[in-house]
Amino acid sequence: MNIESSSNIVKIDGNIKSISDFQQIKRIVDSLVAIHKNIIINIIDSISLTSSVIGYLNKLVLKDKIGISINIGSSQLMELIDDLNLTSTFKAKRI
Repeated sequence: MNIESSSNIVKIDGNIKSISDFQQIKRIVDSLVAIHKNIIINIIDSISLTSSVIGYLNKLVLKDKIGISINIGSSQLMELIDDLNLTSTFKAKRI
């Protein structure tokens, strides 16, 4: 997995599958949340999200009131988000 950030946008390439991937995502998003109240996450080609990433993003939206928008490149990941009823929570859309 490769992750980059610029302003309030996070771009993730590759599969999100390990604890270290979660730790990288959390570290970068935490640094952005300190400055921005709305974060855009572009997940280019990952076909899955770990439960730790889903739980962390859910906490940001529901408890911390941070606006999260996820743009998803993979139809499989979009289906997963739909199946978990998180499309509206994460303002998820297919790119």
